[in-house]
Amino acid sequence: MSGAPPTYAIRSRPNGRLTARIARSMLAGDGLETFWSWYTERAARSTHRVTRVPLDELAGWTRDPETGDLGHDSGKFYSVTGIDVHIPGAPVPRWSQPIIVQPEVGILGILVKEFDGVLHCLMQAKFEPGNANGLQLSPTVQATKSNFQRVHRGKAVPYLEFFRDSARHGVLADVLQSEQGAWFYQKRNRNMIVEVDGDVPVGENFIWLTLGQLHRLLSVENLVNMDTRTVLSCLPFTSQDSHPLIVVPEDDFHQALVRSCSAVEGSLHSMPEILSWITGIRAQSEVVTRVTHLTRVPRWHRADGVIAHESGLFFRVIGVDVAGGSREVASWSQPMIEPSGNGIVAFVARRIDGVLHVLVHARVEPGYVNVMELAPTVQCTPGNLGALPPEARPRFLDVVLNAPPELVRYSVALSEEGGRFYNAVNTYVVVEADVDVVDGADYRWMTLHQLAELLRHSNYLNVQARSLVACLHSLSSPSVAAQVRR
Repeated sequence: MSGAPPTYAIRSRPNGRLTARIARSMLAGDGLETFWSWYTERAARSTHRVTRVPLDELAGWTRDPETGDLGHDSGKFYSVTGIDVHIPGAPVPRWSQPIIVQPEVGILGILVKEFDGVLHCLMQAKFEPGNANGLQLSPTVQATKSNFQRVHRGKAVPYLEFFRDSARHGVLADVLQSEQGAWFYQKRNRNMIVEVDGDVPVGENFIWLTLGQLHRLLSVENLVNMDTRTVLSCLPFTSQDSHPLIVVPEDDFHQALVRSCSAVEGSLHSMPEILSWITGIRAQSEVVTRVTHLTRVPRWHRADGVIAHESGLFFRVIGVDVAGGSREVASWSQPMIEPSGNGIVAFVARRIDGVLHVLVHARVEPGYVNVMELAPTVQCTPGNLGALPPEARPRFLDVVLNAPPELVRYSVALSEEGGRFYNAVNTYVVVEADVDVVDGADYRWMTLHQLAELLRHSNYLNVQARSLVACLHSLSSPSVAAQVRR
């Protein structure tokens, strides 16, 4: 794709309406020179080091001699154990694997404040041991319960009080959301956006950015972390009015995109139909999961200080020692999951009667609380497919891989959660394609407004779909559309 980005304008709205304030912040995407100067300085001062070590040499972690499970000596944080999975009728009906069990509910929170009438988000340059490039832009607060209870005996989490006592401030979003259902067992975090109007001291690792600037940075590889993306997806970008919040006069795709954000624009399926479809799949799906011990997980072996599948594919459980000065503690050790390769996460999009729809997949994963969550059209690691039966190949993978460049609306490599996953990177893609789906299958066309309605509630969209929702909204930022074109 090429050419100048489309022009934008805000429709008149009553003063103070949140969606209009969000739109105004989305239009304020320029002025990133200050950010890049700040980020470059923070990166230069980063002294973090990550060293791979055998699992048996992790300080503060113990391997149970009978079960083989890994746990922290405090009994907090998380553990690595095993899970048996049985999904009758699935391409792979039975398997066992290691999985992370972290029963704590953490907080992922972004603090927002108006400056000169424009909403800004307080963002953090945060190091995580699994980050592909060290520092990434994280929410104001990104902490597990063990972190904010200071089990590690380190420094307090900055700004945590705004989210633990949120009733004193303006809560714009607050919802429990899942994390990776293939690697976490029933893991959830509280996704929060809290608005303040008083003075907020800004720490040296923090910076105020507009929504437009943040979404513009979503076009940069491995910069905006997964936790920021999931929180951003929970903002009410969509409108209840008959006109889009942001008008794009001359670009058909962007007109279809903003119409997709309107409640009254046409959608292929009504919300009652969508909810009935979701409930029906959850009610009919037979998924049996049983947490077990690592010593009882067949085909996974402990050797050379790691736990790996006998094929060498899927992922490995590794150990790391971490040293650095900008976290709550100066050094620590931990186990992590290292995927076998980079993945592809993609929405296939289509204009239906001038309204952009995306094709969502009802995906069953063993770690979900409610059996199934809506996922992107394609979500896989292509390098693992050779070890699976042919019917396990994602239905629309070739549509994504073979999409003409002019129909690739977004394509950026983005990191997954760097606190538990080591160098886990997926290429997030949005492609336009005219594909048909038979009613009654595990796929449905949905508008962005419908996805936003589901994001007001827990356990409907998986974390990969939430990331892609944030990426799609970034295409409404005037400078992003041109940057991500390929």
